[in-house]
Parts: sequence; C-alpha cells; structure tokens
Amino acid sequence: MLIIPAIDLQKGKCVRLSQGRKNAATVYNGDPLKVAKDFERAGASMLHIVDLDAAFSDGAPPNRQLLREIAQALTIPVQFGGGLRTLADVKEVIEFGVSRVVIGTLAVEAPHTLKELVRDFGSDRIAVGIDARDGEVVIRGWEQQGKIKPLELAHMVAKLGVGRIIYTDVARDGMLSGPNIEQILLLARESGLKVTASGGISSLGDLERIKPLFAFGVDSVIIGKALYERCFTFEEASQTVR
Repeated sequence: MLIIPAIDLQKGKCVRLSQGRKNAATVYNGDPLKVAKDFERAGASMLHIVDLDAAFSDGAPPNRQLLREIAQALTIPVQFGGGLRTLADVKEVIEFGVSRVVIGTLAVEAPHTLKELVRDFGSDRIAVGIDARDGEVVIRGWEQQGKIKPLELAHMVAKLGVGRIIYTDVARDGMLSGPNIEQILLLARESGLKVTASGGISSLGDLERIKPLFAFGVDSVIIGKALYERCFTFEEASQTVR
C-alpha cells in the first residue's frame, strides 16, 4: 500500500483545512517546493497536490506556476487536483508534468467531458475525487451538494472508463479523527475500482485499520495533517502499511 503525502496550496503557501472549510486554514510552511522536496527525500513515491484557491474559485488559478515548479523539480510523480473544470485545464497541468489529475466537480456536472478526458489521456492519468459529507457528494470546493451518493457516482464514473477514485470524508479531513473505514470499504468492494483513501488519518493505528482493505482494492492512502503535526513520520507510515 502506497503512502502519498499531501500538499494543499493556498496563496502560495502550504496549508491544511479543517473539514474542507476555506476559512479554517492552518499555514504549515511558506515554501511548498521545499516541502515537496523533503517528502521526496523521505522516500515518497508520489505526491498529492491540491490547489485550494482554484477549487474555491472560478477565476484564474493563482498557484499554477508553483505547481509547474514543483512538478518539474521532482523525480517522483505528482497527482494534482483543484479547479480542473475544463479540458484545457487538464491539458495545461499535464503539460506541466503532472502524472495524474483528480477530477471532482467536472465528473458530476459534465460526465461527457470526463469521458473525453479518459479517452484522450487514458485511465491511468485520470482519477475522480469523490468528496462526501454526511453521505452526499459535495462539489465546487466542498461548498455545494452534488445531489448524488458516493457509490452512485463511483458506479457512474466506472462506466465512463475511470479506473481510480480518491475518496475523502470531508467531515473528517484535517480533523485527525480517523478515517471512514466503512465507507471506504463499501466503495472499494461495490465499485470494483482502485481506491485511494483520504481524510482523517491521525495515527499509525488508523493505518493498521486501513491495511486489510488492500485486498478489496484500496491500494493507497493520502496523508496530510498527521504528517505536518508530527503524529508520526512518513517512514513510520510506510513501514506500517508494508
């Protein structure tokens, strides 16, 4: 199972939100490029980056140049999401060097475009982020209801050729309250997709609980706040799920 460190970008800094609320950000570092290089040196095989400013806005994405710098400075793959709502957005970040893009709002609002993306770039490079609160998918920076259940969305994107979903329980994200094991298992078992778990990881014990889900297709875990708060090290997390 792969441990994927997360970097959330807001106003050019590395932050973490609590429950996806844009006004509940904690700044951890003013140099995201250094953070990215530190994770690579620690042994990370992939990095997960989210542009929070773009996720919350329809305007020009202010962190794209920073994303380009990070992607080109690393030798490991970068997975990126946040505000990717057009074909042009996706093409741009892939040209920057992003290995896998994460589509959220677009998958709910324009599934035909998602199908085009999978056709043009392949299922390995297009993942769908399923962000949920109280059993309902949320979109547009987690501020609007998508009016669809997580499992329903998973089935829909699977039919469009998507091979991976990234599931985040928004209520647990950044709260160090533990992952939603039941929902992660349900999505993996019932959808048949590869699943990356995200949100709520607080301890090595949480990772021990997720580890058995590998048998159902949960092959990776995104960790953010627990690493920044030094609940454990990246090396310890990787050893736990090995």
